[in-house]
Amino acid sequence: MVYTVATVDPARDRLTLHWLNPSTGKPYASFSQLRDRLAKEGRTMLFATNSGIFAPGPRPLGLHVEAGKTLVRVNNVGPGSSNFALLPNGIFWLRGTRAGVTETGAYKRADPQPDYATQSGPLLVQGGKLHPAFNKRGTSFKVRSGVGVCAGGLVKFAVSAGPVNFHSFATFFRDTLGCPDALYLDGSISAYATPETNTQFTAFGGMWVVSR
Repeated sequence: MVYTVATVDPARDRLTLHWLNPSTGKPYASFSQLRDRLAKEGRTMLFATNSGIFAPGPRPLGLHVEAGKTLVRVNNVGPGSSNFALLPNGIFWLRGTRAGVTETGAYKRADPQPDYATQSGPLLVQGGKLHPAFNKRGTSFKVRSGVGVCAGGLVKFAVSAGPVNFHSFATFFRDTLGCPDALYLDGSISAYATPETNTQFTAFGGMWVVSR
């Protein structure tokens, strides 16, 4: 399987999360719209991708923290059949130059007070171990995107070029990218943008952006 991978160093790169356009109060419709907004602030978008699973609106299904403000609270969903409810789920967060992927319950107990955070599920890798529900012979194959916190504190976003099951996707984060902790972001709608490429075809309930 081929993956598009973006490596971000929180100590050097500016990584931010966006959902609502402050000019309109409505969700950003596209990477292009967000790029234009950043350009007005004197910033250039280098990379963008969707954040976690979202509900109609579009609205983040779980925690969404933006510039230190909690716009959507933690979703304490119980076990269920959806990917978000395939527990344990978790939260990807950023505070200053530190990033983490933390199981939702542990996140609530630690309360890291992040600058940016998104909740999604399931956790792909936790402490070097794959999610217990993943099976090498799993028959659910979809395009998938995720984020991991890896060796040296680097953040790595990955989007598969084609359908892949959860076991293979999680193994890629752990064994190829060197990420002991990783979180699934979303499935078939996942996309990314660079200055040369934009694969988006639907609106998102949040977008992670690297800019300068």
